[in-house]
Amino acid sequence: MIIEGCAVATVSGAVHRDGHIVTGGNRITAVGRGPAPGGEGPRIDGSGCLATPGLINCHHHLYQWATRGHAQQATLFEWLVELYPTWARIDERIERVAARAGLAALLRAGCTTASDHHYVFPGGDLLRAEVEVARELGIRFHPCRGAMDLGQSAGGLPPDSVVEDRDAILTAYEDALNRFHDPAPGSMCRIALAPCSPFSVTRELMAESAEYARSRGVRLHTHMAETVEEEAFCLELFGVRPVEYLEELGWLGDDVWLAHCVHLSDLEVARFGATRTGVAHCPSSNARLGAGIAPVVALVRAGAPVGLGVDGAASNEAGELGGELRQALLWARLAGGPAAMTCAEALELGTLHGARCLGRDDELGTLEPGKLADVVLWRLDDLDHSGIEDPVAALVLGPRPLADTVLVDGEIVVQDGELKTGDVELIARDLAEVRL
Repeated sequence: MIIEGCAVATVSGAVHRDGHIVTGGNRITAVGRGPAPGGEGPRIDGSGCLATPGLINCHHHLYQWATRGHAQQATLFEWLVELYPTWARIDERIERVAARAGLAALLRAGCTTASDHHYVFPGGDLLRAEVEVARELGIRFHPCRGAMDLGQSAGGLPPDSVVEDRDAILTAYEDALNRFHDPAPGSMCRIALAPCSPFSVTRELMAESAEYARSRGVRLHTHMAETVEEEAFCLELFGVRPVEYLEELGWLGDDVWLAHCVHLSDLEVARFGATRTGVAHCPSSNARLGAGIAPVVALVRAGAPVGLGVDGAASNEAGELGGELRQALLWARLAGGPAAMTCAEALELGTLHGARCLGRDDELGTLEPGKLADVVLWRLDDLDHSGIEDPVAALVLGPRPLADTVLVDGEIVVQDGELKTGDVELIARDLAEVRL
């Protein structure tokens, strides 16, 4: 595949105003200025477009596409309490419909790699359903086998009807890894282990999850320090702040990435940097729930990778990663002034930093020879973006960005703005018919 005539933001240092990208199989073979070197293969005219690495979504709850628009003025805990009983009715059909809608929206908005944190298992093979949908649509997928074992009767937040037995959870971890995890180079599906949160998981499960994940060489993920209520919960139940609690259980390290991390002290930011613990920053969701602003700039300066996440579609009804680039930049500037974050740095969060969070920066996150051919072309000569001289600023600061062309693993999955691997009208109709 030869892409030429476009601006190219490599995220590895260079922005070519008129450049080219060449792919062979599922890898990038050349990137540079001017016309592509001669060669055989299909050609894509990138005139009027900006090419970037595919965006990487580090935190999502795909099942929530079936429950958007609820608890519109609620805090996180109020929102969860209202929605837990609804989520207890999810089945395989609902999971499949919701995951298809969420992943289709991500692909159309330039996301080529998506993580999903699924932690509610009322019945059916829900993990298999979303893995199959990801395979159908052609997105690179990092599903997290989540879990909750601390119900209300034991002092947790979720009702007992949606928690699982700890032994059953550990068995489910093993089953998920054996069926779906592919550690090979170029993998399209990797599993992480992800007990849900300090207020829904026992100390024992947190510790055992970390031990088992490391015995299998897979990554760890959970929610952390999202709200002041969570901090109060941890202090009351465990006698320490959320980050202290995680560190006691072996949950800081370069094989861990944590969602939100809004309420961190300066010392905790430094610990994240020293241990290279990753953060999935979810600016729109944190704003929607009034949770606060994560200290993204401080975390990056400390050395922690900070990727972006749309979070659950029930707390970010847009569910598209492209818009999070702008949100991340605006929140950073609101907290630290107009020089706090550049447009290029915002794009880096959504690409290279996301790849670091998922342990894929050797293959994803930049446009360089040898990297996987996950490439997005964004049209910038339309009414919404034309006239913004800097192409990266046009992408980040301009209106809602939707991709013109998306390649995943060297294959075109979006062309001329249309999803090639699914019927979006049918996907929307199926979603509208879901009742919970």
